[in-house]
Amino acid sequence: MCLAIPARIVELEADRAMVDAMGNRFKAKTTLLPEAKLGDVVLVHAGFAISLVDEEEAKKTWELFAEIENFEKTQNKLSG
Repeated sequence: MCLAIPARIVELEADRAMVDAMGNRFKAKTTLLPEAKLGDVVLVHAGFAISLVDEEEAKKTWELFAEIENFEKTQNKLSG
């Protein structure tokens, strides 16, 4: 299963971007999103920025990832 994640563009040269998702930086192409600019939050899938994302929506997703990470660190993994 593939997952698209929101990430902020922190460097941009032509269609090559460095993006940051929760402190993790990786390269992404903006070829499919030529209007993307430095500071934008984009949805990244398979190394490509595929859409612009509202910052508030991105924050909700980042918070969910943080909750999952915290859950994984617990001794007694009971949910519900």
